[in-house]
Amino acid sequence: MGDELTLPGLVFEPGEGSIGKSITGRIEADAPDWCYLPVEVPPGVAELAVSYGYDTPTPPASLPGNACDIGIFGPAGHELGTERGFRGWSGGARRSFSISAADATPGYLPGPIEPGTWHLLLGPYTVAPQGLTYQVEVTLTFGDRAPTRPANPAPLTAPARAHSRAEYRGDGHLHTVYSDGKRTQAELVAAARAAGLDFIVSTEHNTSSAALRWGDVATDDLLIINGEEVTTRGGHWPAWNLPAGHWIDWRYRADGFPRFAEAVHRVGGLVVAAHPFGFCFGCTWTFDYQQVDAIEVWNGPWGMDDEAALTHWDGLLRTGRWIPAVGDSDSHTAADRVGLPHNVVRADDLTATDLMAGLRAGHSWIAESADVRVSLRITDGIASAGIGETLTASTGTPVTAEVDVTGAPGCVVRFCTQLGRRCEQTVPGSGQARFSWQSMPRHTDWVRVEVRRPEPTETTVDTMVALTNPIFIQG
Repeated sequence: MGDELTLPGLVFEPGEGSIGKSITGRIEADAPDWCYLPVEVPPGVAELAVSYGYDTPTPPASLPGNACDIGIFGPAGHELGTERGFRGWSGGARRSFSISAADATPGYLPGPIEPGTWHLLLGPYTVAPQGLTYQVEVTLTFGDRAPTRPANPAPLTAPARAHSRAEYRGDGHLHTVYSDGKRTQAELVAAARAAGLDFIVSTEHNTSSAALRWGDVATDDLLIINGEEVTTRGGHWPAWNLPAGHWIDWRYRADGFPRFAEAVHRVGGLVVAAHPFGFCFGCTWTFDYQQVDAIEVWNGPWGMDDEAALTHWDGLLRTGRWIPAVGDSDSHTAADRVGLPHNVVRADDLTATDLMAGLRAGHSWIAESADVRVSLRITDGIASAGIGETLTASTGTPVTAEVDVTGAPGCVVRFCTQLGRRCEQTVPGSGQARFSWQSMPRHTDWVRVEVRRPEPTETTVDTMVALTNPIFIQG
C-alpha cells in the first residue's frame, strides 16, 4: 500500500445503550497519504457512528490549506485491495456517517457491525505547513441486530430503449449524494431522461454503495451502468461497467495503477482517464496510458482544460497511439447540466456489454446536447468506413470524407488530420448541412471532425459543440 501511518486509537468495552468516545491527534505536513485510526469494537453492537473535524489554519501564500478525507474498513482487513473489509468512503463530502445492518449513510455499506478491530481511514488530502489537528468521535449503540436490508441493483436492460436504433447517447461521469454530489439518485435519473440520454454510468468517488440502490429508482427507458470514479493522488479514472457492488481500491500512486486497471478489465470493464488536465489538486493525469481504454477529452462545459486535453489526445493520435476520446458532464449539482457533454455510441444493442464494445472500439463521438447530430464517413467510391473504422484504398486513389451535421446553426465544421486543420465550413442558420473534403491515402492517415460555435468561453476562443473519433485510411 506504500507509506501509511497508524494513529492512536479507541478501545470500547461491552456495554448497553450508546457509548461515545473521542480522540484528538495531529497529522504533520510530511505525513503519508493514508492514516489509520484503529477502533476496537466489542460484540453486541447494532450501530457504529462517526463524526470528525479538523482545524484550518491559514497557510502561507501559494500553499494549500488543510483538507482531510474519511472512510472506514471493518475487521476483515484494510490491506490494499481487500474488498471484503471495505465499508465506505465519503472523502471530504461529510463530517459524519453511521452504519448498521439495516442502513448506512450514502457512501457506506450497510451490514452487521462485527466485533474486532475496525480502521477509520483519514486521508490528509492536503496539509498546511502548520500541520493538521483532527478530532474524531465514535459512538457505538448496543442492541439486537436488525435484519440486513437487501441490495437492489439496477436492471441489466432498459427494455423501452433496446433495439430502437444503432446509436445510443450516454453520460459516463456522474455523481449523487452517494459521494460528493448534491442530487439524489432519483433526481439524477430524471435529469438524464430530460437530457435525452439512453444510458448513464454511475461513478461515485471510491465507493460501491450507490450500485446497491439504483434499482429503487430505475426506469425502463434508461440503462444504468455501475462504475466508480477511482480518485487517486495521481489522477482520477472512472471504471465503467463494474458488477453491482464491486469495489476498486484507490490507495496508491503510479505504482499501483496497473494492478487495479487490470482488475477492471478482468470483470469486463473499461478504464477511462478523466479530465487529464483538470485544475483541482490531484486531478491531473500522471499515470501511463498503457492500460487506458478511453481518454476523457471533454469534461463539463468547454474550457481551457478541455482544449489542453484535446490537444494532448490529438498529439498521441499523430504519433500513432490512438486511445478513443470520450466526453462526460462530471455533474455534481443541479447547476451542472447532465449530458453536457455526452457520448453517442454505435452499438449492437442497448446493453452494457455492447456499449463497452462500441466505446472500446472508438465507434463514438461526443455531443454538446441531444439536439446535435453528426454522421461522418469516408469512401473511395467502392468501399466506405465510419467512425472508429479503417478504409483500405490504393495509395493514389481519391477518398472523400463526408459529414452530415444537424442542430448546429452558425457553427464551424473542421476536418482534421495528422497535418492539422485541413478544411473549415460554416453551417447555415437552418443548423443542417452536408460537407465533404477530398484527399488521398498517401497524404492522409486519418480524418476526424470538430464542430465549434464561434462564441468564446471565459478561457477559450470558441465553444466545442461536437467532435468525433477518427476514421483511419490505410494505403
